[in-house]
Amino acid sequence: MAAREEKGEDALVAEIEKKITETFEVFDRESNKTVDVREIGCIVRALGCFPTEAEVQKLLEQIEVEEPGGFVHLEHFLPVMTKVLLDKRFQPIPEDVILHAFEALDENKCGYITKDDLVKHLTQGGEPFTQEEMEDMLAVALDPETDILHYRDYRIKLVVDETKTFPFNG
Repeated sequence: MAAREEKGEDALVAEIEKKITETFEVFDRESNKTVDVREIGCIVRALGCFPTEAEVQKLLEQIEVEEPGGFVHLEHFLPVMTKVLLDKRFQPIPEDVILHAFEALDENKCGYITKDDLVKHLTQGGEPFTQEEMEDMLAVALDPETDILHYRDYRIKLVVDETKTFPFNG
């Protein structure tokens, strides 16, 4: 029985390593099994994980980064990321938590947030959005006619169904 469980575990590890490698290769522009260190957060998120930037930095501390230039080799990334996926770390944020976060930003409790307030909250303090991230979010989040965010509707776009998301669906 233990041998069968071990075989299942080996198959899971093989599947995870294959998925990591495939995702890594999308970002490997030179096809030399390396990526720019700045791509690691994107790769981790593309694998269905949702770490903060601080958590990405902690991951990078575990990965040997080639100096100078800051490149990460697949062979160094693979074992660290495999453990992350096996441990099911950085799971998606539940819908109720997303709603409470928006409600905290809605100072007037009116069910929406103005563009100016949204920009202020997301670019100052905490883990601020970059200009590019802010522009990307505003393009999809705001009502184009009123320039406001109806967060009860928008939160549905942010929710990830864990049962359909690798690696949490295992």
